[in-house]
Amino acid sequence: MRYAVALYMSSVLGSGVLVLPGLAAQIAGPASLIAWLILSLASYPLAYTFASLSARKPESGGVYAFARESFGQYWADAVGWLFIVWYVTGAPVVTVIAASYLSYAIPLSKEMIYFVAALIILGTFLINYRGIVISGKVQLAVIVAIVGLLLTAVIASAPLVRLENFSPFFPNGVLPIGTAAALIFWSYLGYENVSNVAEEFKNPERDFHRSIILSVIVISALYFSVAFATVGTQAYKAGGSVAPFAAILSNALGVYGAVSTGVLAVFIIFGTVNAYTTGMSRVIYSVAKEGGLPRAIARINSTTGVPHLSLALLTGLGMITLAVSYFLSIDLQTALLIPSGAAILVYVIGSASGIKLLKGGRAKLFPWISLVVSVIMLPFVGPVLVVSVAVALLGLYYRRLRGLRR
Repeated sequence: MRYAVALYMSSVLGSGVLVLPGLAAQIAGPASLIAWLILSLASYPLAYTFASLSARKPESGGVYAFARESFGQYWADAVGWLFIVWYVTGAPVVTVIAASYLSYAIPLSKEMIYFVAALIILGTFLINYRGIVISGKVQLAVIVAIVGLLLTAVIASAPLVRLENFSPFFPNGVLPIGTAAALIFWSYLGYENVSNVAEEFKNPERDFHRSIILSVIVISALYFSVAFATVGTQAYKAGGSVAPFAAILSNALGVYGAVSTGVLAVFIIFGTVNAYTTGMSRVIYSVAKEGGLPRAIARINSTTGVPHLSLALLTGLGMITLAVSYFLSIDLQTALLIPSGAAILVYVIGSASGIKLLKGGRAKLFPWISLVVSVIMLPFVGPVLVVSVAVALLGLYYRRLRGLRR
């Protein structure tokens, strides 16, 4: 069971927690804690649904395969295209977050922040292109770093928390809680990545369920504690909307706290983006190989065994998104809501697949809860949801359009 809990934590804990506590508090004030609590409760049926689907066919390939089995190849293609939006809009914004943390410790101009972000994206491309496998020990080090940073921030901030900082509790009204929740959804992504867990246990019915409960409790407790500290210290009003941990540790530990946090944030986000680059490039390769994207992309480098063209496609599109963000000065909230919208749509399709594929008892109820939660989140993504919807429709009709052209 400890193995399963570690697997869940490595899949879910990521870059989102470095910025979302501050950004959510900036949007909804202390009431953002309600959004964290709601998503913490909702994460259990989400985790159970996707883990149950994965346990049915551990080799199946995630939501892409669930959609194909449930609704056919066209909907699977739509999921594949949504993964592209998820990566090429998500990777640039988290690398900008990493550079912003560094900027909190070492003053950097806007140009330098985006230059550092581009270097992170380029670095993950080169590592993956050369077929260098980041060991499990490095990934473990990333998770330990994240947990260590969260605990340090919570402990260091405890003496600085003030009760008056929680009033007024609804400074911007109730509706911003929904927008905050749509952003916070980003922090709970990853439960769909866990596969082949149930078969690892002698008593799957008992231990599988326990591992999900324990994982959700640990992850939710970490997230809520950090959000509480961010609000209680008002770190989000001291530049903390971008780098709340840097603000917290700078107040508690001085300049060295901010510097060490900035360096650690770059390490964490580099590891997260590298892992997503590896996984997403394989997804795109699979979609192209099966005809959901131009088949020319589905090529493997004969020397390294890497799907180099799908990797180049993702990196190139990511660089373009980064440049567009720079020239249009897209704000952080909008930049995060775009990939969140794509991810929520993936969860909608995945939850609907769970309703169709899972039978009986808890396995039948939780996909419905997951679907309802995901659908409720969609309106709060706002107008930028049109980006993901448009790309999903292109993926859905790509094969038909290609057939008409022929």
